[in-house]
Amino acid sequence: MTTRRFFLAGLLAASAAPNLSWAAAGDPAYIAAAKTPDGGFALFGLDPEGATLFQLPLPARGHAGAGHPTRAEAVAFARRPGHFALVIDCVGGAVIRTLTPPEGRQFNGHGVYVENGARLLTVEQMADSSAGVIGIWDVEAGYLRVGEFSTHGIGPHDLRLMADERTLVAANGGIATDPSDRAKLNIDTMRPNLSYFDLDGRLLETVELEPELWQNSIRHLALGPDGQVGFAMQWEGAPDAATPLLGLHRRGEAPVLASAPLADELAMKGYAGSIAFSGDGSEIAISSPRGGRLHRFAPDGRFLGAVSRADVCGLAAHPAGYLASDGLGGLIAVGAQGARPLGRQDCAWDNHIVSLRS
Repeated sequence: MTTRRFFLAGLLAASAAPNLSWAAAGDPAYIAAAKTPDGGFALFGLDPEGATLFQLPLPARGHAGAGHPTRAEAVAFARRPGHFALVIDCVGGAVIRTLTPPEGRQFNGHGVYVENGARLLTVEQMADSSAGVIGIWDVEAGYLRVGEFSTHGIGPHDLRLMADERTLVAANGGIATDPSDRAKLNIDTMRPNLSYFDLDGRLLETVELEPELWQNSIRHLALGPDGQVGFAMQWEGAPDAATPLLGLHRRGEAPVLASAPLADELAMKGYAGSIAFSGDGSEIAISSPRGGRLHRFAPDGRFLGAVSRADVCGLAAHPAGYLASDGLGGLIAVGAQGARPLGRQDCAWDNHIVSLRS
């Protein structure tokens, strides 16, 4: 169990910690949060085949994370609504900084480094209105908070830096929530969107779905090799609807919604928990822990096939296609030929696998 002494020791050691590269941490390909057998929580570093390179304790359940582009530092974000983000030295295990959102804010589980690691951007929302905010932290100044700007939407969740390294895209889920218990307050009036903005927060483009799909919350994002954005959705409307759960978008165009055959779509139970492009960028997949399904699609939205896997959720690009994780500790490689088991850890993987390699 992580103790207060552990955190204080990490903070005291931070100023002396060298800026070691990821090679010093075993050159991990991925980081992922999980629940451990003793009821605690940890951040894992994994090699390309899913073997554990490091395991570092977290004070509570983690969600997603972000890896510094050059040095062995990772930010582990608390599960939404969260009030901590830990900057961890992945070589020595020390907590370099504990980030806390401003009063009346919460972290929403995701963030990204920009400007070659000089700044960290965190996805947040205001507790009283659920309006989205991007927090700006100066990494070289010891993760000092230096500003913020709007996500131009309600209930933001994911954030990605596009290949030009100047444009951000945010998934505004559209759901206003009670900060104390996550109760959803506006299902009948929700209005999700994709918002594109520059690094200073200037809005460049907003994309919305048709009104009949405004209850399809836009939650998670993936970036293709040619600028295409994939977005995974979670349906908040009538439970018997077979709405598409994958969207595809290119700047300046209308979004394309990708559907599976009816029986496959219904099997997803209206919920896509994670999304990733394949390792070669030739296809994209979404996962549903509720349905125990992984669906593969071509970049034009054509359905390519499904894989059944109990409680599957985490997804990331892999040389074979995708790396996927489940809540039973399993890791599998998924490609056009199906699924191949890589191993099983003594843990329950959380929702996401974060790739550390572009």
